[in-house]
Amino acid sequence: MSVSDTTSGLSLNDILANSAVKNKTDDSLASAAGSATGKKALGKDAFLQLLVTQLKNQNPLEPQDNGEFVAQLAQFSSLEGITTLNDTVSGIAGAFGSSQALQASSLVGRSVIAPGDKAVVDTTKGMTGSISIPQSVASTTVKITDKDGKVVRTIELTDQKAGNASFTWDGKDDAGNVAPTGTYTFAANTTIDGQGVALITNLPATVTSVTLSQTGGELMLNLAGLGSIALSKVQTIGI
Repeated sequence: MSVSDTTSGLSLNDILANSAVKNKTDDSLASAAGSATGKKALGKDAFLQLLVTQLKNQNPLEPQDNGEFVAQLAQFSSLEGITTLNDTVSGIAGAFGSSQALQASSLVGRSVIAPGDKAVVDTTKGMTGSISIPQSVASTTVKITDKDGKVVRTIELTDQKAGNASFTWDGKDDAGNVAPTGTYTFAANTTIDGQGVALITNLPATVTSVTLSQTGGELMLNLAGLGSIALSKVQTIGI
């Protein structure tokens, strides 16, 4: 003889079966979730495993709502799309990094002009640099000092407009003698609205090697005798 539940209309056997199904479903989902989340991230394969396990072990007396199921499918579709997009972006980033590295490697042995206050100068050949001028000025002074801090040459530029103003040093000191080859410091100054202003100098350097970032950062150019500089700061590439 069966005992019926007067509130639900279900027999005791149905209630016990319902409870057993629910417990089985919970255990199966917990097992699937534990297997899926054992990884660092919940990927599309793990998500699908959880969804299939839920469908296989759902309560036949209370099947999953259609709207909820469609929502889960939409989530799975979105997850798969994001995963595919991430793979695509990673591939593009890798290709771009390889292309950038190849371009940067072609600079080894070549001369570049970049912001800085020091330059290795072969005084038998002289050198050419430039000054970044924010607005038109009546005059600009470039002082060149040696490794001991002694001023060997002062170059005067007059009536300069805003932009990059080029200057040339023939390698000689103020007395007309050829200075020793070596590293020199360049300091440019001008007067704006009655105030002395230090200006940025752009000086030549030779690229000896290229450093590739292992974390996706910017490529660095290693300059002979001057350290490193980011590729994006290079203004001019010579021969």
